[in-house]
Amino acid sequence: MNTTLTVILGIVGMLLPLFIGRLVWKRFDSWFGRNDEVYMDSLDYFLKKIGLTTLIAFLVLWLSMSLVFSGNGG
Repeated sequence: MNTTLTVILGIVGMLLPLFIGRLVWKRFDSWFGRNDEVYMDSLDYFLKKIGLTTLIAFLVLWLSMSLVFSGNGG
């Protein structure tokens, strides 16, 4: 694979988890909020929100980096 293409795809692959993580963070309340303000202000809810966002972001990062660097290297 061309070095320039690898660099461009690597940059996109590193920025994509940021955008997807931000989307998950913003949509988490509508997916799992249960319309309960007391529950949504609890530490348990906040830790679940951080955990899911981090998990999704690292999963997307791992997939994108494995796709970018899956060439023969020659």
